[in-house]
Amino acid sequence: MNMIRIVVMGVSGCGKTTIGDLVARELGVPFLDGDSLHPVENVAKMAAGTPLTDEDRWPWLATVGSRLAGAADGGLVLACSALRRTYRDAIRAQAPDTVFLHLNGSKEVLKERTEGRSGHFMPPALLDSQLATLEPLQDDERGVVVDIAAPVAQVVAQALKGIAGVVPPARTAGGSRQRPFDVDLGAAPFNLDAGAIAWVEGTLGGMTLEEKIGQLFINHNNDYSPGYLDGVLDTFHVGGMRYRPGPSAAVQEHIRYAQSRSRIPLLVASNPEMGGAGSCDDGTFVSTHLQAGSHPDKEIARQMGQVAGVETAALGCNWAFAPIVDIHYNWRNTVISTRSFGNTPEIVVERAKEYFDGISESPTACAIKHFPGDGIDERDQHVVTSYNTLPYEEWDRTYGHVYREMIAYGVQSIMVGHIGAPEVSRHFRPELADAEVLPATLSPELLQDLLRGELGFNGLVLTDASQMVGLTQAMKRRDLVPATIAAGCDMFLFFRNPAEDFQYMLDGYKSGIITEQRLHDALRRILGLKASLGLHLKPLDQLVPPPEALAVIGSAEHRAVAAQIADKTVTLVKDTAGNLPITPETHPRIRLYGISGGADFTRADPLAYLGVVKEELEAAGFEVSLFRTAAQREAAGEAGVNFMSVISEEATGDYADRYDAAFVFANVKGFAQEAAIRIKWSSPMAAEIPWYVTEVPAVFVSLNQPNHLIDVPMVKTAIHAHAGTREAIRAVVEKIQGKSGFQGTFNENVFCGSFDTRL
Repeated sequence: MNMIRIVVMGVSGCGKTTIGDLVARELGVPFLDGDSLHPVENVAKMAAGTPLTDEDRWPWLATVGSRLAGAADGGLVLACSALRRTYRDAIRAQAPDTVFLHLNGSKEVLKERTEGRSGHFMPPALLDSQLATLEPLQDDERGVVVDIAAPVAQVVAQALKGIAGVVPPARTAGGSRQRPFDVDLGAAPFNLDAGAIAWVEGTLGGMTLEEKIGQLFINHNNDYSPGYLDGVLDTFHVGGMRYRPGPSAAVQEHIRYAQSRSRIPLLVASNPEMGGAGSCDDGTFVSTHLQAGSHPDKEIARQMGQVAGVETAALGCNWAFAPIVDIHYNWRNTVISTRSFGNTPEIVVERAKEYFDGISESPTACAIKHFPGDGIDERDQHVVTSYNTLPYEEWDRTYGHVYREMIAYGVQSIMVGHIGAPEVSRHFRPELADAEVLPATLSPELLQDLLRGELGFNGLVLTDASQMVGLTQAMKRRDLVPATIAAGCDMFLFFRNPAEDFQYMLDGYKSGIITEQRLHDALRRILGLKASLGLHLKPLDQLVPPPEALAVIGSAEHRAVAAQIADKTVTLVKDTAGNLPITPETHPRIRLYGISGGADFTRADPLAYLGVVKEELEAAGFEVSLFRTAAQREAAGEAGVNFMSVISEEATGDYADRYDAAFVFANVKGFAQEAAIRIKWSSPMAAEIPWYVTEVPAVFVSLNQPNHLIDVPMVKTAIHAHAGTREAIRAVVEKIQGKSGFQGTFNENVFCGSFDTRL
């Protein structure tokens, strides 16, 4: 095999890493920064400003030469100062045909560059020492000298021209070909012009190793204080942030401060899966994904995206972890039951494109999720590794179709789930044993062979939250942190312990788990996404809108959109007994039951919606009697009550004399705390279970999950309202009375594969 071995040499600040990597990309060979080969003792001395002695250097130079001599895949480009002839001779002793590319610059240019590199091994004060040590290439040394004063692209072009004059063409590694899956910043989804690409390369060239490692992380901001942000930004140099939602004004100020304190603009992410809700406390809930797929009008998904874009952009966010493009095949899966547009690839693609178009009207990039696709396994990757078990051909026809369509449509980033795909992995690695099947975040065959290769995705890839047990159960933390980047992810979502995770990533780079090529490819994608949003064109203090922009959040206009969607999407799943309409004139006395399943991780009152339901029913003219469980009555101070006594009181023969109809409103929420969610009654044989369907007309209304009929098949009238908002509840009350028609649609998942749910 033809081999090319190049050492990019020069003093600190000359651009060895930036130019070396670009030259390697053009030659189609790997790149390695020689600094990563220094033993820890050398690193400590350099960081302290102590010059290395030759005794320090000889073992390192031997390692450099050995790495060059053992280069595979056509050769290697390696950055190494190699200032003295004797140092270069030590390298040539191991790799005799090495070519030295000297990046030469004036003291003024070098001084300017080194002063902008805080935290680098070589403090600017040692520049004079390096220049004094430098021995230029001699006539008998194979090498090229290039002046670094020119723009980066010209320096690279001159370097390549010089190398071609030294290395016989027959021995080059194939000319200007890309290495597998290298990013193309000029192509979709980045579409950067020459100026933006120059910013990416210049920024990359000016970053310290610690800054490069930090850019791989997306922090979860659990504290709004400036001191907290100072620590995160100064210590860990993160590339992106997501924050804990709060009031919009506090969120915006938090983001403004973060951007003003970051040397490189931040990607600021939100989770606008339902419109503006979820990004701040006062954001507009527009609809769930399922709700947007539960009406023939695809414009609903676009409106959800539009509101999401306008409200999150007003906060200062620029990255949406949405839309969700999972396919809800398994009705038992409750992690995406309301977060998927539907149970076919066609509805998912159609509505995801609409959402993308809507949110793209604002300066926002999207991350679709959760590759390789949730919705087959009933389990939740938050608490256990889940699996997409489809055969490769079926996966390609369904989930593969969705990802091809969205990639071609221009989606900028993809969030990878901690979801394994055994048969898809074996399509690329036939020998893979069951015990070797890993979640996609750790699977090169899924991220590189499939996502980058077959699907041709050129954008940014990020992990799902790294605390999820679907990832953490796979291997030790110190191993999995760098393994995600090595496998093909570009960004790592959330620290568990910031200092530990940062060190694990740094150690992974220094040990070679993350190659120089992989690190720089990831960084180019991160910076490329920032440039595609135009973040590099604005001063840091202008990246967040002024406080007046917050007027759009929760605005009357957006609430009107939500009300229209609620009216369109309230769905009558069944009314087999012909119970509807029910009005104050025909059935004035209503027994109202509320089902919540308990508080979830948001700590919100799980039954808060019942007050709204009662208000809306009473406003319509009904007389409402609210059922309370034994636990609720005890909490209110009532003595001598238990679940058996409540059953005895509630289920009496005069039930139909006391009430004309029974309404059950269920708002069973939550994921990430259990593998799947079902109704959990307040007690054994609980009095709120719809035994009373034999006594009076009973209407069951779900304000969230679509799969409740498996637990209440006895109800003859079932409505899916999708949301516990006042708009949705008001629409339900109107439709129960027959004041407006049901327009929403449903898919077969609502019947949960059981005959009795249809009765």
